[in-house]
Amino acid sequence: MNDWPEGWSDDNRGGNRYGQGSAGERPEGARVMPHVQRPPAPPRQRPAPPRQRQAQSQQHSGGYDDGAGYDSGYNTGEVYGGQGGGRGNGRGGQGGGQGPGGYAQGRSAPDWRRRIKIGSLSLVIVVLAVSIGTYFWADSKLKREVDLSKVIERPEGGDGTNYLIVGSDSREGMTAEDKKKLHTGSAEGKRTDSMMILHDGSNGPTLISLPRDSNVEIPSFKGSDSGKLYPGRGRFTKLNAAYAMDGPELLVRTVEFNTGLRIDHYCEIGFGGFAKIVDAIGGVELDIPKGFKDKKSGADFKAGKQTLNGEQSLAFVRTRYAFAQADLARTKNQQKFLAALASQTATASTILNPFKLYPTMGAGLDTLVVDKDMSLWSLGQMFFAMKDVTGGDGKSMNMPISGFSGGNVVWDKTKVKQLVEQLKNDEKVTVTEN
Repeated sequence: MNDWPEGWSDDNRGGNRYGQGSAGERPEGARVMPHVQRPPAPPRQRPAPPRQRQAQSQQHSGGYDDGAGYDSGYNTGEVYGGQGGGRGNGRGGQGGGQGPGGYAQGRSAPDWRRRIKIGSLSLVIVVLAVSIGTYFWADSKLKREVDLSKVIERPEGGDGTNYLIVGSDSREGMTAEDKKKLHTGSAEGKRTDSMMILHDGSNGPTLISLPRDSNVEIPSFKGSDSGKLYPGRGRFTKLNAAYAMDGPELLVRTVEFNTGLRIDHYCEIGFGGFAKIVDAIGGVELDIPKGFKDKKSGADFKAGKQTLNGEQSLAFVRTRYAFAQADLARTKNQQKFLAALASQTATASTILNPFKLYPTMGAGLDTLVVDKDMSLWSLGQMFFAMKDVTGGDGKSMNMPISGFSGGNVVWDKTKVKQLVEQLKNDEKVTVTEN
C-alpha cells in the first residue's frame, strides 16, 4: 500500500533513493519533501493536544512510530506553504509563508517615500512640459503683422505700458452664412469699429475709449508698404479714417500725434474671432440696465441679467443707432462688455480646464493681429489688466470731449493734456470725461 501523497511513488521521487527511504520495516525519519504549491490554507484552528498530534503522525507514517515525533504536516499545512509557525515552518515552508504586514517572507516592504518623490517629480515634469508646449503653441499663432518701427516722430515714453486695442470689422475667415448670422454685411477690406487705450501701471489700469468719430488731424506719415513719406496737410477727419487710409501704423501715428502719448503695443481682433471667443467660454453674463433693439446690428435685448452668446455679444458691442449719443453710448457698452469678458475668462475654471482653455485660445489667437514686439507674456499682462479695470483701482472712461463739429466728436484739449501727463507719470487718474 502506498501512503505517500497523491501522485508520488517510488518511481517519480528521483533516481537516487539513498537516504529517502528503503524497503526496511521502519522509515528513516522525517523526509524533506519537495515544495508543493497548495491553495491558501483555511483559518488555523487551535493546535491539537500532543497525544492527538502523535496519533495523526502515526497515521500518516503508515502506523509506524520510531519515537522521533515524525509529523508530515499535511493536515495543518505547516510544511507545505503554511502560514508560518509550528513545527513545520522549516526550510520546506519558507517560500509560502507570510511575514508581518501581509508581505511575503524574503521581500522588503515598498519604500513609499521614494515612490512619492518619484511620482511628484514625474508630475512636475509633465506639467512643465505641457505648459512650455502650450506657450510655444499659442505664441506661434500670434499674427505679428504690425511694425511700429515704421511710425515716425514718436513721443517719448513714460512709466507703465500703453496698449492700443482695436476691434475691426474684418470678415476674414467668415463664410457667407457667418456674415448673415452675425449681421456684418459683406464690405471688402476692414475698418476700425472700436478703439481703446489701456494703460497698465502701478496705480491700477485705466481704459480710455476713443470714439471712432473723434475729430482728429491726420499728420505726416511714412507709408507702411511703400515707405514713402506723406506730408501732413492739416486736415481733420474721423479717427477711423486713419486706419482706412494706411492701416494700423497710421492709426498709431495719428493717436500719438493727437494725444502725445506713446503707444507701446498694438492689438486688433476681428468680428469672427470675437464671436468665437465668447462661444468658446460658454457665453458672457451681462446685466443690461435697459433693453434696446437695432436692426442693423441684430440687437434685441431685454433689461436684466442674461448670458450672451457670440452672435448676441457682437450685436451688443456694435449697436449705435439705438442710442441718442450713438458713438459715446456704444463705447460705454464696449468697455462694460470687454471687462466682463476678461473677468469671466481669466478664471481657474477656464485656465485649468484644457477643454475650455485650448478652444478659447485657439479661437482668439487665430484672428488676433499684434505688433512685432508683442510677446505672449505681454498679451497676458494686457488681458489681466483688462480684467482689473472694473475692480480695485481700475478706471474706465471716454476721452474727455468738449462738443461736436459737423457730427464729429471734439476732444477737450486741456483735459486730454492733463490726462496724458497723469498716464505718463503713472499717477492716479483724476481727470473726468465730461
